[in-house]
Amino acid sequence: MKQTDLEKLLADMSLKEKVDQMLQLSGAFYLGDENSVLTGPANDMGIGKEDLEMAGSILGAAGADTMKKLQDDYMAKQPHHIPMLFMMDVIHGMKTIFPAPLAQGATFDPELSGECASAAAKEASAAGLHVTFSPMVDLVRDARWGRVVESTGEDPYLNSRFSEAIVKGFQGDDLKTPGKVASCIKHFAGYGGAVAGRDYNTVELSEHTFREFYLPAYKAGIDAGAAMVMTSFNTINGVPASTNKWLMRDILRGEMGFDGVLISDFAAILETVAHRSSKDAADAAKKALEAGVDIDMMTSVYAANLCRLVEEGEVDEHLIDECCLRILELKNKLGLFENPYKDADAEKEKAYNLCPEHRALAKKAAEESFVLLKNDGVLPLDTAKKIAFVGPYTNNHEIKSSWSFTGDSKDCVTIQEAAEKVFDASRTTYAEGCPVIGNDVELIGFTETTPKKYSEEELAAMEQSALQAAKEADLVVMPMGEHYLQSGEATSRAMIDVPEIQMELFHKVLAVNPNVVVVLFNGRPLDLREISAKAKAILEVWFPGTEGGSAVVDVLNGKKNPSGHLPMSFPYCVGQAPVSYNEYSTGRPNLPGMKERFRSKYLDIPNAPLYPFGYGLSYTEFTYERLKARVKGNGNGAKVQVTLGVVNTGAMKGKEVVQLYVGRKNSGEDRPIRELKAFDKISLKPGEIKNLEFMLDMEAFSYYDEKEKEFRVEKGAYIISVCRSSHEVWMETEVEL
Repeated sequence: MKQTDLEKLLADMSLKEKVDQMLQLSGAFYLGDENSVLTGPANDMGIGKEDLEMAGSILGAAGADTMKKLQDDYMAKQPHHIPMLFMMDVIHGMKTIFPAPLAQGATFDPELSGECASAAAKEASAAGLHVTFSPMVDLVRDARWGRVVESTGEDPYLNSRFSEAIVKGFQGDDLKTPGKVASCIKHFAGYGGAVAGRDYNTVELSEHTFREFYLPAYKAGIDAGAAMVMTSFNTINGVPASTNKWLMRDILRGEMGFDGVLISDFAAILETVAHRSSKDAADAAKKALEAGVDIDMMTSVYAANLCRLVEEGEVDEHLIDECCLRILELKNKLGLFENPYKDADAEKEKAYNLCPEHRALAKKAAEESFVLLKNDGVLPLDTAKKIAFVGPYTNNHEIKSSWSFTGDSKDCVTIQEAAEKVFDASRTTYAEGCPVIGNDVELIGFTETTPKKYSEEELAAMEQSALQAAKEADLVVMPMGEHYLQSGEATSRAMIDVPEIQMELFHKVLAVNPNVVVVLFNGRPLDLREISAKAKAILEVWFPGTEGGSAVVDVLNGKKNPSGHLPMSFPYCVGQAPVSYNEYSTGRPNLPGMKERFRSKYLDIPNAPLYPFGYGLSYTEFTYERLKARVKGNGNGAKVQVTLGVVNTGAMKGKEVVQLYVGRKNSGEDRPIRELKAFDKISLKPGEIKNLEFMLDMEAFSYYDEKEKEFRVEKGAYIISVCRSSHEVWMETEVEL
């Protein structure tokens, strides 16, 4: 449909029709009996029959045949036969579940994440979906916040590269292309900076911190063409995001040039009343509309108030026209006016879901995401030895994270299922040992509660079997970690440790066999002090998804060499949180070897995290050589050319993440000690040398000048560092700008 036709359609719509296009309701309202819905949840929300029939989009329903029926029913009742939008949180896979986003950040391979997003889009679009609420690009520094599992980490540059790659993976070059869905960047803005790591809490950020660290990944996704943006729950400068005109009009639409659809998070507009920044629902509706929020997700704030506010002269109808037109434009970009079903196809849905190609990609992504945190020479496993797999994740299918509810845990391959295919049964035993969490822990997810409680007799039997297996083995592999419902939305944790019941098992296993390898399942950095001190090796595998068990086994036995690096620092203990590598210098730095009291330090723990951003070991060794940097060109168009060589000095093929950091030698402004500005993941055979070149533009050296309200480059000397992690500098050189 031409733009002029869209504008004519808009002009012909009634005010009520336009407002209802701005309403999003749950698919549950349409999948049950209409009368029961109207007398139940919809009535409670103040949603009438007309609103229910005319709502412009549906949240959280999928399935090709279901979508076709819903679309037919909707369009038959719609006065202008406008198609409905179907949206869902397809975060890291539809039916084939890829590693959780934090795990994908550990790959340091944005293109691979783009491939995963493309595969997820293919499955989602065949199921009738048009929009996914992904990627979440919130910068995260506080491991107490459960939603760190949805982010790609603590670094703005790394997050930006993943943001643009994932958007392009979901959308391609044209939303009408078969197998593509619209991507929604979330949560705008600063949601990851929640005070005390407590979900939905306020955010306190200076404009300098906000612009330098938090905004870049949103901007990268928008520049990549993201069709939608979602508001965040938090306040910015004391104003909730969903009613923050400065944030949405000035920053998002003005400075960033976003012209797509802006949707609230679930009930976020109405929640501004609880924030005490809106007097009531009508006031919230007015403020959100004036801020430019196009769609109200799952409340009646717009539907119940906007028409009246227009009639009373409180709001100008042209604001509603702007919102409605953007929604119509998105539907048009998806090709829904020509084909309201788009790619919904039951046969393709069946063919794409969990197909061999997608499973292979899921396995590859999982393997690339694993981070080897420690290895005292016990990995890869010597399969000639007797090996006992002992721990609650030995044969556990719940390895896909709480944000993958469209997938089925039964489709996930467990460690035991994979190991039984490659390990000698006469030398390998398996035991659960204990449940993931104890009976005293109650967890609630989106759709379920934590299941089974165990009797004392059952717990004793599980433990006894595990200890016997450990005692008889040469080496024990312990798959352990968080429950999948301990990470995700509304899962803030004051104590970020491995569940107590598992730590008790860990100690008892160590008592009978000190040769322990820990395989860690989790959706956030954990306090690993004790495990790190006592285990012979630690392999971080996150929530790896559908092919997680297969990937774990291939890395443990050396078929694959671990190559992941941490996208988020693991604090020494929870008292360090929030912690990140790109910290600023202080006037009293606590330098190595200093014993002076009056330094910036803790009395009882080190300043440095246990495992810093960018950290990750390999089964082989790499060295760097011949680092050089020189300026090419002049002015704003100048670039810094950085060259170096990388050598695999070990005996095994492997992948290395070459990390390039920039720091200011002396500055008129306080700057982080070093900041990641480029990286490359390369594969090297034993003895192989690769020469690398990085071209850094002036953006890599810029900072936000709060006085001038702009980014600028300060003249002077800069330190270029090649690092194995943010805290392990391999080589440095200087360049003068």
